[in-house]
Amino acid sequence: MTLSFPSPLPDSLPSAPQALSRILGNADSLSVWPRSTRPEADGDVSVGRVSLTEAADRFGTPLYLLDEQEVRERCRTYRTAFPEADIVYAAKAFLCRALAHWVQEEGLGLDVCSAGELALAVTTGFPPENIVMHGNAKSPEDLRTAIRLGVGRIVVDSPSEIARLAAITPADTRQKVMVRVVPGIAAGGHAKIRTGTDNQKFGLSITDGSARHAVTRILDQPHLELVGLHCHIGSQIATVKPYVAAVRRMIGLMARIKNQHGITLPQLNIGGGHAIAYRPGEETMNVAELAGRVRAELEDGCARAKLPVPRLTLEPGRAIIGPAAVAVYHVLAVKRTGEHTFVAVDGGMSDNPRPALYGVQYAPRLIGRPSSAPPRLVTVVGRHCEAGDVLADDVALPGDIRPGDLLAVPAAGAYHLSMASGYNMIGRPPVIAVSDGTARVLIRRESLDDMSRRDIGL
Repeated sequence: MTLSFPSPLPDSLPSAPQALSRILGNADSLSVWPRSTRPEADGDVSVGRVSLTEAADRFGTPLYLLDEQEVRERCRTYRTAFPEADIVYAAKAFLCRALAHWVQEEGLGLDVCSAGELALAVTTGFPPENIVMHGNAKSPEDLRTAIRLGVGRIVVDSPSEIARLAAITPADTRQKVMVRVVPGIAAGGHAKIRTGTDNQKFGLSITDGSARHAVTRILDQPHLELVGLHCHIGSQIATVKPYVAAVRRMIGLMARIKNQHGITLPQLNIGGGHAIAYRPGEETMNVAELAGRVRAELEDGCARAKLPVPRLTLEPGRAIIGPAAVAVYHVLAVKRTGEHTFVAVDGGMSDNPRPALYGVQYAPRLIGRPSSAPPRLVTVVGRHCEAGDVLADDVALPGDIRPGDLLAVPAAGAYHLSMASGYNMIGRPPVIAVSDGTARVLIRRESLDDMSRRDIGL
């Protein structure tokens, strides 16, 4: 049986009049921006006491500004809400050397999905024993690198990984592993990011018995140590209810494993997927409420099953990095076609593919100059050769918007640059850290020379 929960983000977008009514009511809201954001004179906005207009002049556009203190404060929010748990940052949302350093300093572990993410973290000085290796189809190189570098836990996602791990783990060691379980719970902001049901590529099902079969196979391997179960039910989940249901099902499976094999698993990883707001008024995950409800379900469920309470692990990614970054673009063109107005900027789907993938909506804002012009609904598009290269559809911007203006898009930290591409050889934007009035480059802008050096065939 699959449990379904309401999606916090609609799969269908509102009509233009509905969008205009909603957005105009929040036209001046900075609620989805980093908490250090301040409106400044002449229509400018500052983040971390750094002017966005001055940053655009200094570093060029497109660019991403990342508020270091926002990242650190969000790490602390999880540490405070779950003091007894392991909090591991999901690197897939976005990873760079500085971010790995901040996360480590705030007492979090790291969740990686490839040898590349793992190597970046370890060469930055991140302790490998505090790293979890994920992935539904880990390559032999991923697994060899994880074993060689001493990753703390590897999450097994398929039966074939069990055999591969058993074959490459040195005879004098035991690699700690977890089994990724599909609990049969549908939750998430879009069908493409719901991962708790049987009809997608991740994990091993409770329903068909494959999770229990994987447990049996791991226990037969002398060089693998099964330390717990893992589940990740989806992304952009704003309500606590599906996590409580997942914990209940995972405890049930842990009880059956104890009855069948006589072992008590000491760890339970319930993943991440906590929702953030991309536009004013959207729902977000209440981390304190999540902690209280999950803790209560864990304690009550384990008492009923006569199990000790396992050590909990959570994997927030978007909820830590998403609200901490702002993307800044220059307007290149304004085109009115029939009843539609298109505002084209100097970035697009190569630095933010999420609208094309999921139909995600943002709340871009004109910065750098004041405007008293009545707002109009426009579609903000990128510069790439795809009709689907849309950054924000049906958003209200001043009616006098023109080429040369600056647009800023908040909540831009997660799954933008981590999924960026080289489409049209535009070059990926830089990442600029801001904190207490200081701006510094974390990742420089990708140049044509960077891209050309890989092309060695002539």
